[in-house]
Amino acid sequence: MLILGATGSAGRMAIQIAKLFGAARVIAAGRDTARLATLAALGADETITFDKIDRAADADVVLDYVWGEASAQAMLPLLTARADRGAPMTWIQIGSMAGELAAIPSVALRGARLQIVGSGIGSIAPRDFMAELPALAEALATGRVDVQAHAVPLNRINQAWTAETGDRLVFIP
Repeated sequence: MLILGATGSAGRMAIQIAKLFGAARVIAAGRDTARLATLAALGADETITFDKIDRAADADVVLDYVWGEASAQAMLPLLTARADRGAPMTWIQIGSMAGELAAIPSVALRGARLQIVGSGIGSIAPRDFMAELPALAEALATGRVDVQAHAVPLNRINQAWTAETGDRLVFIP
């Protein structure tokens, strides 16, 4: 599994969850080398920057929290470096930190066995989501997933919104 945008809050959790749920190998990709250096402790087997993306070419699954031009530029090097272009790669589009639009080169769709799918409300059947939820909730509740988040009262949103933090902020009423 390759995780694009692994240095963000969701990407950090995705590394841990992927390993807990059986991913044999997790490659974490991001831009921030200081944050990338911390991801092995969370279970990443390898960390790479986007300019080395072809090193993850044989991933079966890509979790993409980035999208935009960064993903569009990563796609072709990933696909053309695959040892077996007939081996399926499922690209799961989750976030769009780098942009809402990604210009996918047509050769990416013709030259490899690529499936692009979305992840969000409506893309997963509720029964499938509910089937996985108990195991995920248990992993979170028992601390097997390091969630870097903290609650902030809604009346402190002005201060928290502009604060520099790597944590996910959860605003509560």
